[in-house]
Amino acid sequence: MMEFTEEQLERYSRHIILPEVGGKGQKKLLEAKVFCLGAGGLGSPALMYLAAAGVGTIGIADGDCVDLSNLQRQIIHFTPDVGRPKVESAAEKIRALNPDVKVITYNERLTADNVREIIRDYDILLDGSDNFPTRYLMNDAAYFEKKTLVSGSMFRFDGQLTTFKPHEGYHCYRCIYPEPPPPGLVPSCQEAGVLGALAGTIGVLQATEAIKEILGIGESLAGQLLIFDALRMSFRKVKVRKDPECPLCSEKAVIKELVTYEESCELMAQRRG
Repeated sequence: MMEFTEEQLERYSRHIILPEVGGKGQKKLLEAKVFCLGAGGLGSPALMYLAAAGVGTIGIADGDCVDLSNLQRQIIHFTPDVGRPKVESAAEKIRALNPDVKVITYNERLTADNVREIIRDYDILLDGSDNFPTRYLMNDAAYFEKKTLVSGSMFRFDGQLTTFKPHEGYHCYRCIYPEPPPPGLVPSCQEAGVLGALAGTIGVLQATEAIKEILGIGESLAGQLLIFDALRMSFRKVKVRKDPECPLCSEKAVIKELVTYEESCELMAQRRG
């Protein structure tokens, strides 16, 4: 049985005095493994709060380097980090915040060839990606590996959050959106803009949901979609049911292996370029 050090007792004291967490719950957090796709707008606050909470192992996948335009919302990176790989910058901040945390970095893009092997050993997955091909890839891989996936998204002043557990009878991403939209139909945040603080709101909610899943407390967002409107400062929940004809997770599934949409990315780049 794991024993706390004196430093850990002090560091996590505000958790331990919560009856819903306690010492037993804190040990669950220290033994948990959480994977975060993206060290950007959503990943930045999520990673910081997961580390602060004492999640024992955190995996980060991101193939990008820090850009000056990222700093308006990607708070895990600082001005001197511009030009550095995001995973290196993020790992440095996490280790400085909490040396209890083991950080595993993947300075690469997830593909159909590597994603299942990368996520296989993690308990909870967070999706903070900013494009449709990666979002579908992560959803499908989580389904095949039977992993709980906490998914966040944002656009301009609006954010959404849900938890996918199709392996437990709940919906997956394809139950809501069976296929990606046509290339170029939906503008990116680079084109349409995004409120920086919105990323903080949704990213922190992702971390909160992941911690609840690890601890087994509260009400899961599985089967629900949380919608946040920053301009009206309003939250609302919408029930989401598993699609009996979902191409991925239903009995009528036609998707039996990972599907990639790289062609869509290339077309989007051409249209923007």
